[in-house]
Amino acid sequence: MTETPEPPEIPRLAETYAEVEDALLSRWPETRLEPSLDRISAFTELLGDPQRSYPVIHLTGTNGKTTTSRMIDALLRGLELRTGRFTSPHVERMTERISVDGEPLSDEDFVRAFNDVAPYTHLVDADQPHPLSFFETIVAMAFAAFADAPVEVAVVEVGMGGTWDATNVADGTVAVVLPIALDHAQHLGDTPVAIAREKAGIIKPGARVVLAEQRPEVAEVLLERAAEVGATVAREGMEFGVVSRVPGVGGQVVSLQGLRGRYDDLYLPLHGAHQAQNAAVALAAVEAFVTGEEPLSDEVVRAAFAEVTSPARLEVVRRSPTIVLDAAHNPHGAEALASALEDSFAFSPLIGVVGVMADKDADGLLAALEPVLSHLVCTQNSTPRAMPAEQLAEAAREMYGEERVTVVPRLADALDTAAALAEAGEAFGDPLGSGAVLVTGSVVTAGEARALLGGRR
Repeated sequence: MTETPEPPEIPRLAETYAEVEDALLSRWPETRLEPSLDRISAFTELLGDPQRSYPVIHLTGTNGKTTTSRMIDALLRGLELRTGRFTSPHVERMTERISVDGEPLSDEDFVRAFNDVAPYTHLVDADQPHPLSFFETIVAMAFAAFADAPVEVAVVEVGMGGTWDATNVADGTVAVVLPIALDHAQHLGDTPVAIAREKAGIIKPGARVVLAEQRPEVAEVLLERAAEVGATVAREGMEFGVVSRVPGVGGQVVSLQGLRGRYDDLYLPLHGAHQAQNAAVALAAVEAFVTGEEPLSDEVVRAAFAEVTSPARLEVVRRSPTIVLDAAHNPHGAEALASALEDSFAFSPLIGVVGVMADKDADGLLAALEPVLSHLVCTQNSTPRAMPAEQLAEAAREMYGEERVTVVPRLADALDTAAALAEAGEAFGDPLGSGAVLVTGSVVTAGEARALLGGRR
């Protein structure tokens, strides 16, 4: 007589944030992918498809998603809408990924969100060829938390790609595509066109699509997808865009052409031309979402942009010497970072503390930063994916020269070394300079440095 197999053990409910963190990290990591929506679809179906209980603004692209999501969130809240926002990865704590009304979930609410979905995880794990991943689980947590709040609109950033990303079980009323460049090539493709085909999957039938400026061949792929599903398109540089920008203290002043009108002399407390571009995209996304033909209230737009923050995106966290954090982790992001540094700051010398992941284009990132760095301190973050500091230094020495490269594997020590170099301006021929430290190369590196330095001060 054949015995009936024992049903999978129902997960124990968590009591603390640490228990939730352990439970999530015990699942497949974000970097391990199996391209299918089967698991997340089965999971959200068991939860009652919470992602269908509110409209969604869905974002993809290579860089700028998190900051643009935060801008969209601020504008929507300015219009007195209750918002949910899902972003990834986090800078310091997992709770940052799920926000309601602009604030990350408290530890207690994060535990509650996990416990709401945890009883169903074993059912999906038992029924699917592969178990639910960390990312799929936290996406479902976000969708359920937004439905429970309840929110009136969710701003959802993809984790990677588009078509097979777990967030794509939601159908975006508005699909936002930020600039597409090479990243995650091992998963998404080794050309911008191949990556664009994957990211175009978030464009759903009847959606309104907001396209940041793209390479012509990338734009062609996205426009073909929009035509195929009957989506309407607004393009940066045609229907909307940045009219002007002037760098200033603590940020910049921008004038933007939106889909419904022009908005002049807006203060944006973020640095760089790429952030002005993100603001134009965010404005167009909200105009595309809100019904009607009239421009948004100038007062609402002005107030929303003035309050925007974006941790670890050219964020100054300490003075004497100045220490700046940036999450650039690919050549495209590093190029925007280098341009913003030259545009908005006058640091001399600027000491780079760089730690990258082993699967990233370290050579391209280092090359983009070389013109703006006086000296490079090669380090590594605490994750197993980190490229060893000495390996990074080997690549750096060929570009920077032996005398401009120091290896300090431990991040805390690397920060101390860089701060001492920044304060010793005369060592770089600039005794009257304003020395500073730039920490970059990975979201994890920037986040760990932020925690070591005590966050924003």
